[in-house]
Amino acid sequence: MKNAAPSIVKARSRIALAAVIVSATMLPDLIEASATQTSNGGYQGLFDVQARKAFLAHNPSSDARKACLAVDADAKWLSIDIIKGLTTTEGYGTDRSGNEYAWAIMVLSGRALAGDQGAEEMLKTFLLKWADAGAFFETEKIHDAYYALKRLMLPTVVAFSIIRDGLSDEETQKLIAWIDPLVRRTDQIFEGSVDYNNHRYLADSVLMAWGSLTGDQELYQKGLDRFRVILDDARVDGSLPLETRRGARALWYMRQSLTSMTVMAEIAAGGQNDLFDATATDGKKTSIWTVLSYWMNGMTNPILVKAYSAENYIPGPEWDFTRPDFGFLENRGNGRHYLAFLEALAVHAPANFTQRRAAALLEREGANERPLIDEFAGGNATCFWRLG
Repeated sequence: MKNAAPSIVKARSRIALAAVIVSATMLPDLIEASATQTSNGGYQGLFDVQARKAFLAHNPSSDARKACLAVDADAKWLSIDIIKGLTTTEGYGTDRSGNEYAWAIMVLSGRALAGDQGAEEMLKTFLLKWADAGAFFETEKIHDAYYALKRLMLPTVVAFSIIRDGLSDEETQKLIAWIDPLVRRTDQIFEGSVDYNNHRYLADSVLMAWGSLTGDQELYQKGLDRFRVILDDARVDGSLPLETRRGARALWYMRQSLTSMTVMAEIAAGGQNDLFDATATDGKKTSIWTVLSYWMNGMTNPILVKAYSAENYIPGPEWDFTRPDFGFLENRGNGRHYLAFLEALAVHAPANFTQRRAAALLEREGANERPLIDEFAGGNATCFWRLG
């Protein structure tokens, strides 16, 4: 398991070599981990794929299944240009060249989960094509480009978890040989605040998801550890110092952090580790619900945020910190919706007051825009978690 494939692969011959290495090491561990975790009553990855497939199959008229199938597959996706590497961008923002790739796998993953065999086959063909081409291996080693890579790898890992039972050993080995080194690159340290803020949370959610799927306890543990660090770093009121200093986008980045926290907590549930009830180790009793409550309180009473957001550190497109950016409350215009993570929290049981508030926010702001799809949440969150 620890003999990872090379960090950079630029030729098909090296992809093939990596597949041979994986065949001898990772695949047996993956199979063993799957059997062990299932026998213990848990699941691997972001959610219980088999249980979700069964639910959707037995509830063909459910809103959840309709959400999975709401967006049509496009045959043109098989012909989109393969991206060899992601790069840094000028000024504020990140490389968005992978948006079409991400959208394709998120849509196809949801459809495959709902039993669309054509979509499952298309997703398999699509991923294998990008694996054969060594996509993303030439990504520039700089935090902006790696941030874009992290965003793409979470839905890739989720897509693999959904189709892996229908793959041959050779196909499984090829995809692992491609995904594994890319996931491990997200663990890069850049000696800056991105090693501790929402960039790092996203990285550890990716590492944790892959560790859960492959049985790599070291990667899985990174998510558990990061979650607890976040709680320890949070203020008593639930605010996150590195996010609330971001001026008009203070709550924007709080939401991004909460999404990664939710992903880590859902993965942990499969490993029978309860992060939803975890609290800070310094006696503050801060939990994910404290952080979530602060975020919602900040939306209804922005003055709670301004004492921190006045620092105006890399605020984004709006430089007036007194004008908070609430753009995360609506569809992004490219199909994504940043409230997607609330789909998981809305069905969390037992429900507490903060969770009920979150569910009400979801219904008020996102109900008419379902399905809610977002890379940070791994894909079609409505499809993954909605019960109705």
